[in-house]
Amino acid sequence: MNIVRHNPAITRQNRNQQNKHKSVILWFTGLSGSGKSTLAHAIEECLHNRGCRTYVLDGDNVRHGLSSDLGFSQEDRTENIRRIGETAKLMMEAGIITLTAFISPYRKDRESVRNLMPYGDFIEIYCKASLETCEKRDVKGLYKKARAGKIDNYTGIDSPYEEPGKTEIEIETDRLNLKDSVQLVMQLLIKRNII
Repeated sequence: MNIVRHNPAITRQNRNQQNKHKSVILWFTGLSGSGKSTLAHAIEECLHNRGCRTYVLDGDNVRHGLSSDLGFSQEDRTENIRRIGETAKLMMEAGIITLTAFISPYRKDRESVRNLMPYGDFIEIYCKASLETCEKRDVKGLYKKARAGKIDNYTGIDSPYEEPGKTEIEIETDRLNLKDSVQLVMQLLIKRNII
């Protein structure tokens, strides 16, 4: 291929200095109904109120556009996560604290995204909740449909979720309330001098 990388005049470091915060990727993973999107949006609101530049990439929203051509086979899920990883990396380079809320069920796919980033720029947040809790929270009715055989390859029912082997933070979202969960993540960001 005749592709040559162009080095920008304005760097990520320049943007971080202007923003007065570091840009990173906060990767929320967990079962459907574990609270990934709720937590990601609550943290984004906190960060926004502090003057940080942020954006949430949410699983359902991305599948309406960037990944609208993909299904839910293992191969399509892997490609979806690859696309999200590359998009999140570009946004991080643009100086944005990028929050991603995706089931991202396969450990190897999450590790592939982690390996795209410089060390320390990928913060994996495992929203841990039991399948029973997630099914009780099933606001979309998808677990019920999966149990009835109306949805194939549904994570936690007939498709696996591989818990993270290593993660920067684990939030027990079936035990902690939203306020306490947000506080744990914000404390981590402060401790790491991101904000």
